[in-house]
Amino acid sequence: MRFYLQKIGFYVVAIWAAITINFVIPRLMPGNPVDVIISKMGAAGQTVTPQTRHAIEVALGGGGGTWWQQYGDYIVNLLHGDLGTSLVDYPEKVSTVIGQALPWTIALVGLATVISFIIGVGLGMFAGWRRGSWLDNLIPVTTMFQAVPYFWLALILVLLLSRVVQWFPYAGGYDVATTAPGFSLQFIGSAVHYGFLPALTIVLSSIGGWMLGMRNMMVATLSEDYIVTAEAKGLRPSRVRMTYAARNAVLPSLSGFAISLGFVVAGSIVTEQVFSYPGVGQLLFAAVSNNDYALMQGVFLVISLSVLAANLVVDVLYGLIDPRTRAR
Repeated sequence: MRFYLQKIGFYVVAIWAAITINFVIPRLMPGNPVDVIISKMGAAGQTVTPQTRHAIEVALGGGGGTWWQQYGDYIVNLLHGDLGTSLVDYPEKVSTVIGQALPWTIALVGLATVISFIIGVGLGMFAGWRRGSWLDNLIPVTTMFQAVPYFWLALILVLLLSRVVQWFPYAGGYDVATTAPGFSLQFIGSAVHYGFLPALTIVLSSIGGWMLGMRNMMVATLSEDYIVTAEAKGLRPSRVRMTYAARNAVLPSLSGFAISLGFVVAGSIVTEQVFSYPGVGQLLFAAVSNNDYALMQGVFLVISLSVLAANLVVDVLYGLIDPRTRAR
């Protein structure tokens, strides 16, 4: 119990630090979103008065006072779920804008990450168990895809599967002409059809890393004394492979998987841009392009909290899988 309480205490402090840094960084950046809106209003020929500027500052979550006062207001707003007003989708709330993009990214990048992890670790386990086999010799081919830049691999897939054979669409999240968003089979089928190419890009570019890491850990684990002892006792090869070798070899991969899951909500900016996919990655790109500090701040906060939450879950599971980590 002490082990888990220490972990929870550490992550509570880490969450407070992430929130504080998220508050400070935008205020150190040059520029002002209020000035951006006023300049656009002036370019459109609209009259800008001091009252107009004050109203925009209030709408965007700004205000006077010292940093300590602003920090207190920021914490209170967070507790109420208020992340400010988005400049990109003005006057929409940042929480609303992120909430609309988040399910798309979780569905695409989350499923692709889980699939690539399961396939990569599974293939790496068998490659390490059967060293020198055809599967072991396949690893350099899979790592080649990891070395190819995301956008280049995405463009190749678009050319082959969207332009040459025309099996999949090259842009969008679903068929906006014939499908309405909802929990219908037609919409889910359309979303899967449109999301196949970006998901395939993520899987192909990441599966080699999981496979190589698991294979190397399996090779190192198989030389341990407890593996030799298990084999000397006459245990079945399948039990030695799964219970003794794979269970210990997969532990380092779990830490990397936790970080990958945490960054799922960040999306894959390049992939989502290439495929015009309506996820958080494209939302973050739009926020940076339009100096939308409130939206950037909200996205960074969601990413930070998701990474910390994923690491906390894996730390707890790590303690259950390997009791040695709880020993004092």
